[in-house]
Amino acid sequence: MNKLPPLIELRAFDAAARHLSFKKAAAELGVTPTAISHQIRQLEHYCGRALFRRRPRPLTLTEAGARLFPIIRDGLETFVAAFAAVKRDGDAQPLRVTTTNAFASRWLVPRLPRWRKVRPNAPLEVIGTDGVLDLHAGDADVAIRYARTLPTDGIAKEFLRDSFWPVCSSELLTTGLKRAADLRGHVLVHSYWSPSDLEAPTWQRWLTAAKGTWRDVPEFKEMDHLSFREELHAIEAVIAGQGIGIFSDVLVERELVAGKLIRPFDLSLPGYRFYLVRTFDHPREKTIQAFATWLQSAV
Repeated sequence: MNKLPPLIELRAFDAAARHLSFKKAAAELGVTPTAISHQIRQLEHYCGRALFRRRPRPLTLTEAGARLFPIIRDGLETFVAAFAAVKRDGDAQPLRVTTTNAFASRWLVPRLPRWRKVRPNAPLEVIGTDGVLDLHAGDADVAIRYARTLPTDGIAKEFLRDSFWPVCSSELLTTGLKRAADLRGHVLVHSYWSPSDLEAPTWQRWLTAAKGTWRDVPEFKEMDHLSFREELHAIEAVIAGQGIGIFSDVLVERELVAGKLIRPFDLSLPGYRFYLVRTFDHPREKTIQAFATWLQSAV
């Protein structure tokens, strides 16, 4: 490809040719008339031809300038239209939000109608995954991370935190659950936690903590157990009355408020924190900022 003249000189020529005035061109582009004159000189040097007649006044185009002006004007307008179209297409694309399957299903998705109400022209694509997608590689635009410590893969801001409580269905509570000893004869429902998470909110940890509050706490091995790989499945089993689980109060908030699930014991385990993470200077920063503001208000 042949070497193109610099864009800044082309813009200066376009403005000066439209106004037939270096002063008015400078005002339009936010520079000095001297800068416009210098840029025109640079373009004339590139062409090897004078593009303006500077004397006598007023300023007029030479034959070469008159030939170039409509071509440059149309070219710049084509650039503007092309970039505007790309920007419109980009703004119309969904903002890709990655988060855990459980948080997406039980907290984010039920609240999406509120987002669509306040931002009807900013659709979301929710990517539910328990893997960590790479924001810098463009796998998603923004992430909701669930962690104990501040994520380091972008600009992170905490917006929510949780606690883990034993919960059961309201029907199961009628069988009598007041003390830890009353757990005997019931099924403990488990969901998977990574063995590397030494502070995971498991039944083993809760029973150990309960021994500091109540007497006659049953041993873990004495109990019946029902285990699930997916946390969502464990929650559904407890809602259906199949046992007692330990879950995030954020994930079962709706059922607790509605009375479908009950917290039979006043003893919880510390949970994690929810962070909104984004990369620095993202092209869709305005939409991400709007999403961050909405997310905080939804809490």
